[in-house]
Amino acid sequence: MKLNKQFWESRYKNNDTGWDIGQISTPIKEYVDQLSDKNISILIPGCGNGHEAEYLFFQGFKNVTILDIASEPLNNFKKRNPTFPKHQLVCQDFFDHENTYDLILEQTFFCAIDPTFREKYVNKMHFLLKKNGKLTGLLFAQKFGNNEPPYGGSINEYTNLFSKKFNIKIIEKANNSIKPRKGKELFFIFKK
Repeated sequence: MKLNKQFWESRYKNNDTGWDIGQISTPIKEYVDQLSDKNISILIPGCGNGHEAEYLFFQGFKNVTILDIASEPLNNFKKRNPTFPKHQLVCQDFFDHENTYDLILEQTFFCAIDPTFREKYVNKMHFLLKKNGKLTGLLFAQKFGNNEPPYGGSINEYTNLFSKKFNIKIIEKANNSIKPRKGKELFFIFKK
């Protein structure tokens, strides 16, 4: 299966977006609510409809970049948030992105890429983060056995994969996931 621009555009156009919960997820919201420096640079790759970015923006974080390979969700975001800076909306393949950030938020992007690209993902995240930058968010704590997204995994797989490039600060079951994902998500903080 080719998980390319056409695949994702089609999913959004057909409203086949079961991963979209319509708001920022609770674990990420509670993490963001603890951040005091509103000037940090933040990237949200595979942002989809960008609920995390919307929340950040209205909390005063102005240096937020959202990136998606599909234009449809970025257009949806623009319609909902007309004052969000257009230059911070990036329609691009994640692996082609070149800027650097203090923080990258992971929300259903890792599980949407082909598992054969996981090591490439880790290397790219490391490249995109500034010194001491953090990759933070949620990973699925289960395998799905799918031949299409979402692709899950285990805490041991993730620890082995990410510890090659990051210091594992936290990786644990999220205790504040939304009801349908309760017990199925891991909250993590990985530091470059």
